[in-house]
Amino acid sequence: MISAGMPATHQEVESSDVKKKPGRAQLLCLSGVLPFRDVTTLMYFIFCLTFFLMAATLLRIILSSPRFFEASPEKGYWDTFMFYRKESTIEFFTEEMEITARYSSQQCDISTNERFDCAPHTPITKETCEARGCCFNNLTKGVPCCFFPLGYPSYKMGAVTPTEMGHTALLNRSSSSFYPKDIMTVQLEVMYETEGRLHFTFKDPGNKRYEVPIKVPKVSSQPVSKLYEVKFSSDPFGIIVLRKSNGRVLLNTTVAPLFFADQFLQISTTLPSPFISGLGEHFTKLMLDINWSEVTFWNRDGHPSANNNLYGSHPFYLVMEDDGSAHGVFLMNSNAMDVALQPAPALTWRTIGGILDFYVFLGPEPKSVIRQYHDVIGYPFMPPYWGLGFHLCRFGYFTTNITRNVVKRMEEAKMPLDVQWNDLDYMDERRIFTYNKENFSDFPAMVDEFHKKGMRYVIIVDPALSSDGPPGTYKPYDTGLKRGVFILNETDQPLVGRVWPGPSVFPDFTNPETHRWWYDMVNSFHDEVPFDGMWIDMNEPSNFESGSLDGCPKNELENPPYIPGVRGGSLKSYTVCASGKQYLSRHYDVHCLYGLGHAIASNRALNKVRRKRPFVISRSTFPSHGHYAGHWTGDISSDWENLYYTIPAVMLFNMFGIPLVGADICGFAGNTTEELCVRWSQLGAFYPFMRNHNDFHSQSQEPYVFSQKAQAAIRKALLLRYSLLPYLYTLFHKAHTAAETVARPLFFEFPSDPNTWTVDHQMMWGEALLITPVLQQGKTEVKGYFPPVTWYSLYDGSAVRSKGQYVVLPTPLDTINVHVREGCILPLQLPNTTTTASRINPFKLIVALSESGAARGELFWDDGEGLLTFERGDYTHILFLATSNIIASTLIHVNSQIDGLTLGEVSVFGVANPPQKVFVNGVSISDFSFRLDTKVLSLPKLSLPIGMEFTITWSWGN
Repeated sequence: MISAGMPATHQEVESSDVKKKPGRAQLLCLSGVLPFRDVTTLMYFIFCLTFFLMAATLLRIILSSPRFFEASPEKGYWDTFMFYRKESTIEFFTEEMEITARYSSQQCDISTNERFDCAPHTPITKETCEARGCCFNNLTKGVPCCFFPLGYPSYKMGAVTPTEMGHTALLNRSSSSFYPKDIMTVQLEVMYETEGRLHFTFKDPGNKRYEVPIKVPKVSSQPVSKLYEVKFSSDPFGIIVLRKSNGRVLLNTTVAPLFFADQFLQISTTLPSPFISGLGEHFTKLMLDINWSEVTFWNRDGHPSANNNLYGSHPFYLVMEDDGSAHGVFLMNSNAMDVALQPAPALTWRTIGGILDFYVFLGPEPKSVIRQYHDVIGYPFMPPYWGLGFHLCRFGYFTTNITRNVVKRMEEAKMPLDVQWNDLDYMDERRIFTYNKENFSDFPAMVDEFHKKGMRYVIIVDPALSSDGPPGTYKPYDTGLKRGVFILNETDQPLVGRVWPGPSVFPDFTNPETHRWWYDMVNSFHDEVPFDGMWIDMNEPSNFESGSLDGCPKNELENPPYIPGVRGGSLKSYTVCASGKQYLSRHYDVHCLYGLGHAIASNRALNKVRRKRPFVISRSTFPSHGHYAGHWTGDISSDWENLYYTIPAVMLFNMFGIPLVGADICGFAGNTTEELCVRWSQLGAFYPFMRNHNDFHSQSQEPYVFSQKAQAAIRKALLLRYSLLPYLYTLFHKAHTAAETVARPLFFEFPSDPNTWTVDHQMMWGEALLITPVLQQGKTEVKGYFPPVTWYSLYDGSAVRSKGQYVVLPTPLDTINVHVREGCILPLQLPNTTTTASRINPFKLIVALSESGAARGELFWDDGEGLLTFERGDYTHILFLATSNIIASTLIHVNSQIDGLTLGEVSVFGVANPPQKVFVNGVSISDFSFRLDTKVLSLPKLSLPIGMEFTITWSWGN
């Protein structure tokens, strides 16, 4: 092993944390003269030489046997043969020979957890396995039976050359692998970009290969100091990344060979801990299963279920280390991909195109890792305030009258509702940018009515367009055809699949002209129907006719030598041909970017059309998506299991930089129950994006269809959310400006408490709120983990003084447990049934004192939908501080949007003794109360201008 900048010789990493496998001790016996420092070394050399001669004789005997070639029909050219003993390595060089390697039992004596698969997704015999030069052992079920021996030949690194940003080196392969079209020379570039961010790439120096076209930060100089250290192994090549503070190895790719063929790229690494999270989008828990599991990336339509690739691809993971530190790794690659996890713990990346483009984020706190990741992919967009209200939709609102009646019944039930949606039902024959002139004849008038109520309206806009109408009858298709904006087939004609309108073509969002055409279509339709937001679905892209109506060509793009574990078994399954031609590349390369391109085009179109903050919710996602749009978790089922899985999904997408995320409340597919829908509505009140939506095949599940008792519980949950919107909006501002998460795992706030690492039946809003929902049928109490601080019930201020323990909480049907962390101040607002009405109501502060009597909080406020309000300085930012017996506000920045708004109430949790006097801005007031049992001080009837600084104090004596 060598450190960066040292000559490329075979040296060992000087770190106790580098895990050495049996058989990797190093004595290299060559035919030249070696220095012998003592008799033991000389005797060892004689032993090696003797063994070499015996092995050579045995090799000649094997090669002379015809049975050798019969048993091993696959032959490889090797110029290096490596043999390992338990405690030493003997490496010798032969003339290039056409042989099949057979490794010794010592080289194959690898513990099952540390076997790296030599034949992924391939049924293989012992003979075929050994023909690859690999070891075969099928005695243990569930682990690879064909695996790489120690020291399997790979690339050899040449001299390491310093560069302005780090180091570079050429990696050379002397013989071909068992995958076709090896890139025999690969260029490694290592870039030390920031103190906590390392960037390294593997590219073909002789040919330009496809690279993901996402803008990333450009750095021109190395940082003064770094949290990491980088070392290399020269032969076989490997890269090792260590945390400089403690020498912990974070990545070690020496454990398995590097592959870099045209359509197969693979690299493996050890992990410092089994606690790994990320690698979405999948139907998983917060922490991934490392017991020989695999996740696949290739965006696809389909009901979420375990062990399947889903709508989005996010090749990023975060690992918790033993001491509570964290690091993250991002592979910027959009080709179809598998990531294999094994109990070593270790991980293998396998992708079928592009380059290997890695970022490593050193944290060291989990929140720092996420910020460093978002520095690369872009910070989230700031949603409009109304987008945080309650949204209602259903596939099956077939007319404007039905849609109006839904809104009417929500009003009659006194349920908050901010945004009404329509699914495909509004369209003319399910063609985008049209509406049905019979069932939706007064469509524009209906939307205007909603606007007058202070509501907004969102429509669904899939990407696929109908292509089978007579010329001149469907403007979006006719103009798109003229402007050349569709994905093409092998004959350079628009590729035709089948989606909701029937035969359909697919816009190519990698083409700049497509973005201009999409804006024209959005603008034209908005002139007819003044919608406020866009729901972009089916954008994996989904295709009911796998490939195309004319099939797909039989070529290496459709049938690559390695096919990741994609649902359906082929790349074209439920989508378009991988060989489809697009402006930037073949669909093979850019498939996983399709939803991102759709989101960017829709965001930009709405921005120009409405001149207000865009609101876009998308199904398909890729890194940087959160910069343009939100996400909902797709067509989940109405059951308790799916209710639970929405919690890790919401937290993971916040990690992925998409904080505006939620699941279909009460489920999309199948029939909900009243209890399930109540519990789901309570949890859904804490999804950053809150929408109830289901399929027309299922029973209606709007809040008003249930019993009065259930309606009361749902109404209570909705009003609770609306009261918390000022805090939620402030969290989104922090996400937009500082790359913070909105919904987050407990371990983000308490990384040094290992009990929090796997908690995914609870979540937090920011640093202040802990949400503990009921996730099981028939339960009226719930057990939740409380990290070791004091927590106060949001409802009455009663305290849970935790030492880091599970607590059983009563949870009647109308209640979800929510607790406020000590030391936090929450801005709330008296709720109403729309955000338009709520935003003019008085504010309330919840002050949760720490043991020392301190607390802190803030409020961000603007007009709620203006473009770039923070960037333009058109906002108000207020800091609230409590110290001892004083609460004070400080105006960090102020604008006119805060004028006329008042602070109407303050509740202080954790006041040690009953106050005798309370002063507001130095003036004594008598209208306050104190509860001895909960130690809550309440000031219920204030009327303080929130846009002016104030002070509240209390005293215990005369």
